[in-house]
Amino acid sequence: MYQELFTIPFTPWTVKGYGTMMVIGFLVASFVIQRLSRRAGLDPLIITNAALYCLIAGVIGARIFFVLHHYREFQGDFLKVFEIWNGGLEFLGGVILAVVFLAYYLRRAGMPIKRVLDILAMGLMLALVFGRMGCILNGCCWGKPTTLPWGIHFPYGSFAYTSQINTNPARGRDEPHLKIPLQEYCYHSETDDVWYPKPIEELTDAQQEAVTHGPYRCLPVHPSQAYASLSALMIACILYGLWERGRAKPNSLFGRPGMGFAFMFVLYGLARFLLELTRDDNPFEWAFLTVSQILGLVLIAGGTILMVVFARQEADIVSGVQSPGSRDQSSKVKVQSSIPGVQKG
Repeated sequence: MYQELFTIPFTPWTVKGYGTMMVIGFLVASFVIQRLSRRAGLDPLIITNAALYCLIAGVIGARIFFVLHHYREFQGDFLKVFEIWNGGLEFLGGVILAVVFLAYYLRRAGMPIKRVLDILAMGLMLALVFGRMGCILNGCCWGKPTTLPWGIHFPYGSFAYTSQINTNPARGRDEPHLKIPLQEYCYHSETDDVWYPKPIEELTDAQQEAVTHGPYRCLPVHPSQAYASLSALMIACILYGLWERGRAKPNSLFGRPGMGFAFMFVLYGLARFLLELTRDDNPFEWAFLTVSQILGLVLIAGGTILMVVFARQEADIVSGVQSPGSRDQSSKVKVQSSIPGVQKG
């Protein structure tokens, strides 16, 4: 866990691990989007600008969703809503606002919305690969305790550690995962009724040994962030394969504009629903389902509906934006029409 990578020389500011991975993810996604846009005969500059605006809208949406989901943490201190550098973004909220803004922007720019969305879907999943790596560095989105050999230990004082030493009625947990002498190692917050680990500098040498290598060390947990990163990479690869197949066979199912974008929701919704089974951070909202699982089911249903709708629609041609093949055919028609003796059809 590396929440802060380093301090900028001659300043008190630090470079955050989570933010760094978000920037890397955006740059990688932008590069891929530009390459695919050129291959599809679309203006890469417009699409890159759309991706940048979507990033801004996505961050705002992700923050709003997180604040609404954890509103109790912000009661009495409204300014905490804007402290995004302390963490607190939820991917699904970002996607919702970004997609709404994207549709508006592309329509104003006269771009073929569904074809652009197919390309951006691949870029979005690639960005998520790095975003979830940032979650590991930040220590958020932690998993349940596990005995599997690839379980990871978060350090003393991390979010996972604090969760393990407390009960969690919101997840139906009446006993803490990790039982430690709370009075000796922690302080109690009356505000939220949570035990927080004391700063490690306040512990004795024996206590420090106990929480770092001894019986009170953080239990190994599922690397849920890594699972999410790998699943996003798999989804991106699947979407790319289907996109290539659709280009080779335009009359196939995934040759229809928008099918890749719609299928992304199905795949991501399914992945998110299953990944939540390994996580230990989100509270249960209804029928032992977290809000992310509920939204995952909504995404599966919504994506399926979109696939059915798009499968019945013809290819979209928007304000003069056509595929390279279409432009070639159009230019041939114009040349033939200018030859004397040839009637215009």
